[in-house]
Amino acid sequence: MKTFTLIILAFISISSLSCSKYLDLSPLDQVVDADYWNSADDIKYYANQFYTVFPSHAGYSLGIYALDNNSDNMVPGTYNQRLAGQNTENSSNGFSWSFSGIRSVNHGLAHSVGVPGNPDQVSKYRGELYFFRAFMYFTLVRGYGDVPWISKTLLTDSEELYMDRTTRTVVVDSILNDLDSAIAYLPLKANAETDRLNKESALLFKSRVALYEGTWQKYHAGTVFGTAGADYRHYLQAAAATAKELIDLPSASLFISADVNYLYRSMFGRLDLSDNPEVLLYKKYDESMGISHHMTNYIRSGANTGLSVSLIDDYLCIDGKPIAISDLYEGNETLSDIVANRDPRLTQTIWTPGDTVVLNSGIATIYKFPRLDVSGELRSVSGFDFKKGVAEDPSSVNRENPAILFRYAEALLNYVEAKAELGEITQSDVDISINELRRRINMPHLVIGDIVEDPNWLYPDKSPIINEIRRERRVELASEGFRFDDLARWAEMDILIGARPRGIKFHQENYPSLEVGVGVYVDENGYVDPYQNGLANGYQFNLDRDYLTPIPPNQLTLNRNYTQNPGWRQN
Repeated sequence: MKTFTLIILAFISISSLSCSKYLDLSPLDQVVDADYWNSADDIKYYANQFYTVFPSHAGYSLGIYALDNNSDNMVPGTYNQRLAGQNTENSSNGFSWSFSGIRSVNHGLAHSVGVPGNPDQVSKYRGELYFFRAFMYFTLVRGYGDVPWISKTLLTDSEELYMDRTTRTVVVDSILNDLDSAIAYLPLKANAETDRLNKESALLFKSRVALYEGTWQKYHAGTVFGTAGADYRHYLQAAAATAKELIDLPSASLFISADVNYLYRSMFGRLDLSDNPEVLLYKKYDESMGISHHMTNYIRSGANTGLSVSLIDDYLCIDGKPIAISDLYEGNETLSDIVANRDPRLTQTIWTPGDTVVLNSGIATIYKFPRLDVSGELRSVSGFDFKKGVAEDPSSVNRENPAILFRYAEALLNYVEAKAELGEITQSDVDISINELRRRINMPHLVIGDIVEDPNWLYPDKSPIINEIRRERRVELASEGFRFDDLARWAEMDILIGARPRGIKFHQENYPSLEVGVGVYVDENGYVDPYQNGLANGYQFNLDRDYLTPIPPNQLTLNRNYTQNPGWRQN
């Protein structure tokens, strides 16, 4: 079985071929290279090491479902320093590591040219290498903006070690070119080896990159973060066209559950996702081989985090109206009131009173209140406890729940957003995207000409359709790691400044052992206010600085041609 388990094990045996540090490079062993590159399988095993770049359920945590802890979607036990405006020059640590991986990919691409064997097999694994170079570079661009584009293996005396940063759009164009190669070479999911990259995943990722850059350049135009002369429409058109190419493939579609109230459990909680048409790629675990996690344990507890009331309030009522104007909204006094008559995805995302929760011991209990009154990893920080990744069989105490890496729903959201940002959106575009997502959960369709004004829209200066597309994206992809990137590329971080994330309404009778102001903090309106003491003035994201992270000082010392990112001190 060719699983990610084997990929990780294979990485151990092949890593000696590629491990090196950017700016501290040593030539690879030429004897090993001469002996190694003899078949398509050699490229395959070399590519295995790069599968570790994907997010995963690792160790003792919520795994990939904690990725939104850096955004206004979630309220971790310790506030995010970047949102608070407290990042420092020493807080960025992925720069040299990413270039080390890129060097290894470049080495593989150079040495895999002309490898004997079936040309389709050789091309397939080279397609994986192109994908991983694009993936690593996109991580760098999101974090640092302009970075040097290096497409060959560097040695200790290579002049490129001291090159200046490459213009951001040139880097992104090169990423998209790499993804075009990956798309051309990778097989469709149906023909791909189990747990290996496929054409559908590469198409989805290309649409993600293009949408990110298109909206970044649109909304950061004229600022220190934009690129002079950038054509944002070029990227948005690529995002729409690529997403549509994936939509038109018969091999990818939304997963439909017989019971809409168990849609997420049937998708995120099922151990085997190989026959799920929505899941394009996922990471498997095998406890018998020592590859497992404790993510499901944390979903059964507060996990020392929680969702924010800001996210919760974005879910529509079942009449398709926002809570501010729907007659069906029953208020926010209790969790039961909050979830009544709401989009079914809400009760599938958070635990609610009456839910059966099977503890790690295997004992079934009925969920009554969030555990605000405990400490450590069992603590509920906001009172809105994460549930989305719970196992399909809640009685199972397993450590093998898969981590979904790419799912088709994102393609629908990428497509409709790109069309709207281009000013070209039609009702047909909405029908094949957002309304497909709503149809499978029995929610009213979105009609462009019939959008009611929400007085609580987060982006009141944007059009109604943009606001509703962004709402749908936030709700559907909640806690999957997209929210910070979305706010950053939209240049919307100002909505957080001065704000503190809130949780549920606090009722003292439910927590007789808690003292307000000691064990729990509550604001003047009765909402749980976890950061009231430590972040009194709310988030202070620096709009002139924090959209990018600083180049690590040691890199500026090693390469004097580098310039620091805006707002950060140049050494």
